[in-house]
Amino acid sequence: MSDSPQRAFLPNFCAIRMVFAVVVSAELLAVVLTLGAFPPAAQFWTELSLRSLYIQWITLSLAALYCALRIPLGGLSHAAAGIAAWLLVLLVTAGAFTAAQLLGLRAATPPLSALAHHLAIAGIVGAVLLRYLYEQHRERQRELAESQARLQALQARIRPHFLFNSMNTIASLTRVDADLAEQVVEDLSDLFRATLSDAQTLSTLDREIALAEGYLRIEQQRLGDRLRVDWDLDGVPRDVQLPALLLQPLLENAVYHGIETATDGGEIAISGRCRDGVLSIAVRNTLPDDAAATRRPGNRMAQQNVRERLDAAFGDAAGMVVGRVDGCYQVRLHFPVDTAVAAS
Repeated sequence: MSDSPQRAFLPNFCAIRMVFAVVVSAELLAVVLTLGAFPPAAQFWTELSLRSLYIQWITLSLAALYCALRIPLGGLSHAAAGIAAWLLVLLVTAGAFTAAQLLGLRAATPPLSALAHHLAIAGIVGAVLLRYLYEQHRERQRELAESQARLQALQARIRPHFLFNSMNTIASLTRVDADLAEQVVEDLSDLFRATLSDAQTLSTLDREIALAEGYLRIEQQRLGDRLRVDWDLDGVPRDVQLPALLLQPLLENAVYHGIETATDGGEIAISGRCRDGVLSIAVRNTLPDDAAATRRPGNRMAQQNVRERLDAAFGDAAGMVVGRVDGCYQVRLHFPVDTAVAAS
């Protein structure tokens, strides 16, 4: 994995949230150092204000440097970037110390001894914080790799029984309706093309609906009247971007767990609403009369994968709710339509 500005372990110090975190952390460090010096009660606030000014001066200068140098630092290896960032800590500390001496803000102590003391504190604190940022980066990379691996597993996974049943359906249709058999082959090809595509390629809602319709057409050729589908997506924007393969896995679960196991089949209802910039899509399926006796085991891999990809794409603005509604099993997705999906 190559290092790049987007993947450098140093966070974006140009972001307002990061600057706020820097200011708060610096103030906490000033409080700790002041308490550790055990000043007289009458001088506590004076010393705290001076240390706060001094430390904030250093940390905000460092944040500005990291912001300005984020592209060059991002092009270095993690080790080189860490060393460069640590040396900047010492350089800025030395500069702030010299400026404080010139302005008469430091006590009358031997300058070299005081400088060594300040550099030691800055070096230790800087090394600890940089190590923390590196470990945070590694953890994010591990989570991203696991999420991508689960997505690839989901895309590569088509239940063998579905594939065999589809092939049997195609074989039987070739003898009675060649045109329909060709349509099923095209739907199956589209499904395989989607599962074998790049896991990071963005899709559109229109494409996801077309893929879902093709999948359901295949299943309807096999299940016949036992599978009933109701679409209610009027007024839903079709051009919104979203991660690929969000609907089809949920529909596959609905068929596998809700329709196939029912003697008389059942119904799958797909509905959508867009309100106040939030798109909500629900997939609901009926359940067998004797659900306990016919329930199939599941590992919830598809649902968890969909949930994680929604979170990665839209953050807290998106979510998934699963539960029973009016005696049916329902999965409801919601995500903003006016927020661009961030490419990994």
